[in-house]
Amino acid sequence: MSELATLAVILFLTIVAPLFVVLHFVTKWKQSREISGDDEQMLEDLYLLSQRMEERLATLERILDDELPDWRKKL
Repeated sequence: MSELATLAVILFLTIVAPLFVVLHFVTKWKQSREISGDDEQMLEDLYLLSQRMEERLATLERILDDELPDWRKKL
C-alpha cells in the first residue's frame, strides 16, 4: 500500500500541482489585464495632481526668472 501512496504523491507533485500553479497564474494574469474603476479614478487623480504640480513649477520658475535672472546658471 505504501508503494501506491508514493506513486500517488509522485503523480500529484509532477502533474497536478504544476498544472494547478500554471492555471492559477494564467487566470490571475488575465484578470490583471483589465483596469478597475478605482484604478482608473486613481490614475485620473494622479494626472490632475501632476498637472497642478507642473503649473506650480512653471510659476515658481517665472518668479525666480524675475527675481534672480541667473539662477539657472548657478545650478
